[in-house]
Amino acid sequence: MTEAMESQQPVDASPGRGLNRLLASTGVSIAGQGMVLAAVPLLAARLTSDPFEVSLTVAATYAAWLVVGLPAGALVDRWPRRTTMVISDVGRALVVGALAIAVLTGAVQLWALVACVFLLGIAGCFFDPAAQAALPLVVGRDQQRLATANGRIWSLDLFGRSMVGPPLGAALFALGASIPFFGNAIAFLISAVLLVGLGRMVPPPTVAEHPPVLRSVREGLSFLARHTELRLLTIGMAVFNFVYNVAYSTLVLFARDRLHVTETGFGFLLAASAIGGLAAGYLVPKIRRQLPARGIYGAGLLAQGCGWVLVLVSPNPWVAGLALALVGAASMSVTVLGGTARQRLTPDELLGRVSATTRVAGIGVATLGAMTGGIIAGDRGLSGALIAASALAGLAACLMVIAGGSVVAHDFGGSRRAGTPNDRSG
Repeated sequence: MTEAMESQQPVDASPGRGLNRLLASTGVSIAGQGMVLAAVPLLAARLTSDPFEVSLTVAATYAAWLVVGLPAGALVDRWPRRTTMVISDVGRALVVGALAIAVLTGAVQLWALVACVFLLGIAGCFFDPAAQAALPLVVGRDQQRLATANGRIWSLDLFGRSMVGPPLGAALFALGASIPFFGNAIAFLISAVLLVGLGRMVPPPTVAEHPPVLRSVREGLSFLARHTELRLLTIGMAVFNFVYNVAYSTLVLFARDRLHVTETGFGFLLAASAIGGLAAGYLVPKIRRQLPARGIYGAGLLAQGCGWVLVLVSPNPWVAGLALALVGAASMSVTVLGGTARQRLTPDELLGRVSATTRVAGIGVATLGAMTGGIIAGDRGLSGALIAASALAGLAACLMVIAGGSVVAHDFGGSRRAGTPNDRSG
């Protein structure tokens, strides 16, 4: 990483306005996605009672990253960030709009629901790396500004995805199953309109002609593999997401059959995680200089495991809500930390690929977690998935602390200048 990259100024002439547009787009889009986050498992539970089949609707989103995540990251590094995000939003609006029509007409089947979720995931494979790569171009690479911007964006994400969207989506689903899907389609279109006002945000050219896509993918993989800090963060995120989805993939069935909550009540259970997440979004920028990366991931995994234990041992919706708030706080902590580290330590011309590669490992592996949870729940009962997630979280937390080496959070701020990834020891 060069000195120029460290001191790079925002491309947007008015970074505050650019950030506000990103925040507004994020808020609208995520609120719509939050409605569908509750509506998809509720619709799946109406179509089937098989735990594994329900888990497929969760796994489908993550499966998209396994299929197209890496080449999508390479392409994002060639394309204007804004254009990529706008086209992705419009594509998602068309897909979820078609699903809404199928639900309204009664033509929807489980395979169609899984297919639509998969297509939405593919669009996200392009949108998410472009959004991650756009943020340093809007606010610059100052550590505090990046951490604050990431905290605000992910707080909005949790607020819309877990606090506002799911209860609203569940309530609308009870009124009419197609309503939350139509609402999400409209939200994607509004998000696209807001993003049109951003600059083109073209990645800086490094060669006269782009290399083949596979070579670009290898460059991103090589950079991440040689960078000790980013490698550790990627492993931690992958483990965290795997464990989370072992429990979450059949949570809708556990809530209905064991906690005896209504469809609307399930939305409020999901909303509870946002409370802890919002608090963590405020606190993470203050503690990231004091704890090593292995400590934050270890603590996050331990907190997640404790949350699932509480859900399991106390079949009470209020206790479950508090437990999910703890899980949400852990998720926000590791998300903000990982996103800030990637943006700080990765050159602009590689940021799309590194973000996508991290997502393939962190989000893509959640496919395996969701399917594993469905298999365990089908074989050992709904409680079995929560028991497995709790045990895996505790074991992984211990291993993360042991294997973490000497990476410390203040190193993310560039306390050492380096010319190559290998110069930054973990």
